[in-house]
Amino acid sequence: MEFWRSTALPHVEARRSCQVNSCYRQHAHDAFSIGLIDEGTSILSGPIEGVIHLEAGDVVVIPAGQVHACNPEKSRWLYQMIHVDQGWAASLSAQGESSPLFTRIAVLRRPHLRDRVADLLAGMIADDSREGIVAAFATVLTTLEAGPATYVAGTNADPELLVRLRPVLERLRHDSVNPTLDALAATVGMSRHQFDRAMRRATGLTPLAWRQNARVVEARHLLRSGMPIAEAACALGFTDQSHFHRVFRAHVAATPGAYQG
Repeated sequence: MEFWRSTALPHVEARRSCQVNSCYRQHAHDAFSIGLIDEGTSILSGPIEGVIHLEAGDVVVIPAGQVHACNPEKSRWLYQMIHVDQGWAASLSAQGESSPLFTRIAVLRRPHLRDRVADLLAGMIADDSREGIVAAFATVLTTLEAGPATYVAGTNADPELLVRLRPVLERLRHDSVNPTLDALAATVGMSRHQFDRAMRRATGLTPLAWRQNARVVEARHLLRSGMPIAEAACALGFTDQSHFHRVFRAHVAATPGAYQG
């Protein structure tokens, strides 16, 4: 089983996967994520200078909304991931939403931490009780916060710019067809060139890439709710099911069918 979802905590999702070829384009989740590299090496890219080379045993923490991509470096790459609602995760942290865990991507290289995350994932997939998952997750958060990260990737997001771009983001999220760059730029009183730069600075993505990422995020919710794949593709404005399949796979490294289970 590649994807697992909690029956007691619907917002909790776990994944075990093996990848060989480059599989992910730059993307962001609407969830707080913890990853564990089990085998092989991979390259993490995102709001950082250059890339970070990940190795077996590394734990990666990715807050909601942080743009990133992680792909195998040379050969087979095995990894596990946990995705949870970030507000729920913050409620289990002694530091709450002010914890650095929820503000920047971090890579931690500590053997005991690897074991804690692996135990958490194993418990989830064994369908532990709600109380068991909550207690184990809170323990992992405490352990993550207890020591320094090996690498930290901050964000250059500009909150004021995001507020200015909000009407554009709403159009990109909800319009049934791709708006033109000129039309989007005019919405916020910018030239086309200014708008493209502003989108990259505020979100880390181009306008089209942001739109595709937002639709894939929504697609994951629809598919988890049981919506048929063809209906999800139509609801999200994809030209056809094949187009939906290609975009979804580029962001999730799995087909919609495999994700839905």
